[in-house]
Amino acid sequence: MARKVQISKEMILQAALEMLIRKGYSAINIKTLSKEIGCSTQPLVWHFENMEGLRKALAEYALNYANEKMRSCMQNGMETFVDFGIAYINLAFDEPNLFKYLYMSGESGFQAGGFDVLVNADENAIIAGQIAGYLKISKEDASHFLQNIMIYTHGLASFIASGIITSSKEEVKTMVKQTANAFLSQANVKMTKGEIYANKSN
Repeated sequence: MARKVQISKEMILQAALEMLIRKGYSAINIKTLSKEIGCSTQPLVWHFENMEGLRKALAEYALNYANEKMRSCMQNGMETFVDFGIAYINLAFDEPNLFKYLYMSGESGFQAGGFDVLVNADENAIIAGQIAGYLKISKEDASHFLQNIMIYTHGLASFIASGIITSSKEEVKTMVKQTANAFLSQANVKMTKGEIYANKSN
């Protein structure tokens, strides 16, 4: 007698993430996901109770996946915040359904706290502190700079994920670097320090 395969919570969330990236969140429900996995609905109901439970777990799982993917593209030092913006752009280009789910549609629930939640996140506060130390500017100026670059890249990435911007990835990366230079200038940083981004290859 063949041994039954145990359907773990991790297996379900991974299948849901893959389905989300391919088809978008609207394609996912208990029935379609169980069919995707090749099992009955029972394991999904046992692990998550209902669709709301699955949605909450998937939102956290997808956000961790996106953050890890973006973090892996980032370097240490002065390049961190530009790498953050470019990694955000890459996510919109490469996995637009995931980007829309996490940052645009409201389906993940992460937009409920408003923009301040994103800007004041602990990890972003650390990045702002690194920028302030490197450039010898105030933390307030560094935070304002980071906020500007986040707003700008979020707008660009949203247009990309929606198919409104049809520029190439390289063209958009150049736009991010040039804009970072302009924001550095507004933060009273000499352009000679910011110009590295105009020539940095990614």
